[in-house]
Amino acid sequence: MAPPGDNAGTENHLRFNEPKTDGEGERKQSGVDHKGSIYAKPDLENGEEYANLVAYISSYYEGPRRKSVVSMEGGDQPKKPWWKFWKRSPKPEGGDGVLEIPDDWLEADIKQGLSSAEVESRRKKTGFNELTTEKENMFLKFLSYFTGPILYVMELAVLLSAGLREWIDFGVIIAILLLNATVGWYQEKQAADVVASLKGDIALRATVIRNGKEEDIKARELVPGDIVLVEEGQVIPADCRLICAYDAPENFEEYKELMRQELNEPSEKKAEEDEDGEEKHHGHSLIAADQSAITGESLAVDKFMGDTAYYTTGCKRGKAYAVVTAPAKTSFVGRTATLVQGAKDQGHFKAIMNSIGTALLVIVVFWILLSWIGGFFHHLKLATPELGSENLLHYVLILLVVGVPVGLPVVTTTTLAVGAAYLAKDKAIVQKLTAIESLAGVDVLCSDKTGTLTANQLSIREPYVAEDVDVNWMMAVAVLASSHNIKSLDPIDKVTILTLKRYPKAREILEQGWKTHKYTPFDPVSKRITCECSCDGHNYIAAKGAPKAILSLTNCSQETSDLFKSKAAEFARRGFRSLGVAVKKDNEEWELLGMLSMFDPPREDTAQTIAEAQFLGLQVKMLTGDAIAIAKETCKMLALGTKVYNSDRLIHGGLSGTTQHDLVERADGFAEVFPEHKYQVVEMIQQRGHLTAMTGDGVNDAPSLKKSDCGIAVEGASEAAQAAADIVFLAPGLSTIVSAIKIARQIFQRMKAYIQYRIALCFHLEIYLVTSMIIINETIDVGLVVFLALFADLATIAVAYDNAHYEARPVEWQLPKIWVISVTLGVLLALATWIIRGSLYLPNGGVIQNFGNVQEILFLEVSLTENWLIFVTRGGNTWPSWQLVAAIFGVDVLSTLFCVFGWLSGPGYAADPRDRANLNPNGRTSVVTAVVIWCYSIGVTIVIAIVYYLMNKIEWLDNLGRKSRSRSDTQMENILGHLSKVAIEHERDDKGGSRWHLGTRATEAEMDE
Repeated sequence: MAPPGDNAGTENHLRFNEPKTDGEGERKQSGVDHKGSIYAKPDLENGEEYANLVAYISSYYEGPRRKSVVSMEGGDQPKKPWWKFWKRSPKPEGGDGVLEIPDDWLEADIKQGLSSAEVESRRKKTGFNELTTEKENMFLKFLSYFTGPILYVMELAVLLSAGLREWIDFGVIIAILLLNATVGWYQEKQAADVVASLKGDIALRATVIRNGKEEDIKARELVPGDIVLVEEGQVIPADCRLICAYDAPENFEEYKELMRQELNEPSEKKAEEDEDGEEKHHGHSLIAADQSAITGESLAVDKFMGDTAYYTTGCKRGKAYAVVTAPAKTSFVGRTATLVQGAKDQGHFKAIMNSIGTALLVIVVFWILLSWIGGFFHHLKLATPELGSENLLHYVLILLVVGVPVGLPVVTTTTLAVGAAYLAKDKAIVQKLTAIESLAGVDVLCSDKTGTLTANQLSIREPYVAEDVDVNWMMAVAVLASSHNIKSLDPIDKVTILTLKRYPKAREILEQGWKTHKYTPFDPVSKRITCECSCDGHNYIAAKGAPKAILSLTNCSQETSDLFKSKAAEFARRGFRSLGVAVKKDNEEWELLGMLSMFDPPREDTAQTIAEAQFLGLQVKMLTGDAIAIAKETCKMLALGTKVYNSDRLIHGGLSGTTQHDLVERADGFAEVFPEHKYQVVEMIQQRGHLTAMTGDGVNDAPSLKKSDCGIAVEGASEAAQAAADIVFLAPGLSTIVSAIKIARQIFQRMKAYIQYRIALCFHLEIYLVTSMIIINETIDVGLVVFLALFADLATIAVAYDNAHYEARPVEWQLPKIWVISVTLGVLLALATWIIRGSLYLPNGGVIQNFGNVQEILFLEVSLTENWLIFVTRGGNTWPSWQLVAAIFGVDVLSTLFCVFGWLSGPGYAADPRDRANLNPNGRTSVVTAVVIWCYSIGVTIVIAIVYYLMNKIEWLDNLGRKSRSRSDTQMENILGHLSKVAIEHERDDKGGSRWHLGTRATEAEMDE
């Protein structure tokens, strides 16, 4: 078949004319002035669609895209009086979703749209068009740092110290609470600001008609009644009612008549139509919407005049005017989100913190009971003497202060918040903090191929051209069967169109007056794109798609068919993606033109990154829509395993139960994958006990992203995928994901080191103080104990900024291991303190040089050994950060000053039996004694570090509490597999009786028949 126009004159060729300009250099366009648009509205009647397409091919430049900067128009929100700081800001009218949109709001003209004044007025009533959690009151947020079981106990200690008239202790405990709350609030706010600043880069945008012009704005600025343009490749920015096709604005009057008819239609008639269950459509389809994230349907749904296009669904085909009927909060998706808004999932991390806090509270009650029992035998009073600490209530106060780690919830939360800021610097936006913990524990990464494992830089190699076919004609037909929306091109269509740079004659063919009548985008059932068009009085249907799908259209000879199939197989073996091209002219048969071979090379760093991921204990599974031969070839290039299976084996392969789960767990990847296959893969891997991360970019990836333990929206992902993901990446490639996993494991290591350190501190003083209370009726003065707690928190504020290592395997809490190590360290610290105390009974005073004070000596030894314990629990794989070293050194200096000058030493204690050491009644301790205590504490820390190192080398202890990542319940999997094949059948006999019985579920193929 020859291309049209071979014998046509030059008058049949359309040439691209630049828009004419007037004296001021402004473009003259008919109809609406397209502000910010690169190309004028195509005049389809005169064939300008193809002229623009040819101009795009000629002028395309692979340079940085120009960003449109639009100022945000924000309506004035009602403000609260400054003195009512505890109250939330008043919501805008209707901001809670109860405002009913008046009908006259939805009657704006499609050429004029709304005016700026109307937009401002409506926004005051409806708020911004966005799904956001209610803005937090900063004061209430600050108060939240005083809530929780651990903090309630410290607040009880405040009341107890006030009752005992220990005013210094009262002030210091309040200072500890304020310090933790202030630092936690500030650090979390700073980290949130960093993440929020990056989130602006992924904001959903919309094209709107306002003041008679097209404007590109942030979708959050839309208001009900705005006229928006919905076009292929975009996400619907709000619930919209479709008006008319973009190239047929004259149908606006028809739309208004349709709306009047619906308004006047009796409700009884509407009810009858609803009962019939048949949808009545008006005119032809305007767009096709991908609603898979809402309904689970794989195929795009046709939308007609007057139909509603739902917020966050994707437009797969067409371009049309629509009117915004509801903002995001009251949209279909928004109302669904509201149903689960109240259920705030605190996640696994919060449950872990609560379990540790509860256990420590139970333990401290046990130690208080023991101290009271010892007090009974020493005949101690309840609250006297007032000047000393030897009474029962003082014992309670001391043990509450040392046994409850007030900084635990704050330090761990702020470590996560600061970690989110670290990830943001690596272009990873954390949507919720608990996702960091999930990312650190991930052991299976299901990655898509294009753009993540490969460079997403498709190129067309030399095509295969059928016999007696002109390659220029084949390339022109391939472009005809592509999307012509040059502002939002699919990567395959884009490379197909731009390849015409190498085929100037094919560009000339496109300039011969083509007119498109109907364009049908790719769908996973037909696996092809078709375009009905005409030129020179002839009608053509151009098709491009999977080789098998294109071959099935034609009625070619067996020889041609075999040659075509062998070429497709050859391309697949070489890692090329193949696309067949065919055309049908008028009533003639389909003609097979040839095949395009496309290659998307792996990223330069992918193979190395995969090796690094495997070293980190991460299994990478590739999920791709490509053919299985291409998938296997790509796996070979990337040094992945070649156990790649066709995804049809998951559903139609006859596998079920344990066999099906084993296939998924052991596979290196799946080819020809649909969105529902991704969801099924994630579900089966999770059932085997694995923590799974899933990458995705399309609207239809949203369900699997939600299902996975850590959903990852890759660079360039749709807004719907970003909304469903836990982490959004702004940089391409697998290396960014692996880098984020390393950072997440470092964050986890910081938290685990702090928790081990804090539990050990609790046991240290609980063991020493209670045993000293029982044995020698002595304790460290309550004032010094309170400062010990303050110094412990001051020293570890910088933990969030410490340098940390990452483990070479997926991490998990292993609480039994944490408790065993922490208790052991606590016991060793208590023994070290008893050695110091015992040395003071020696005739020469033991550790005392010249003179000293028992209280201050114990205070300094406890403070030093506890502060330095964080250097032990953090591990020796990395050097500590200067922030951590500086914080601990500052606290050590303060502790030494306390010891030397005898601050808060109290009245002193007469030890029994009395020793002959020179005990200073003023509480002062000689500098030489302080130096000896420093040396002793260094020795203690070295011993503890050796013990800690050896404990981590014990294999059974290292794996204590670690869950199996590959567990299978064979019996239950098989039961569920068999049940999935069972259906309930209903039958009627000859006498009209009915009965129900179990039968075998029909396959999808049988159901289709």
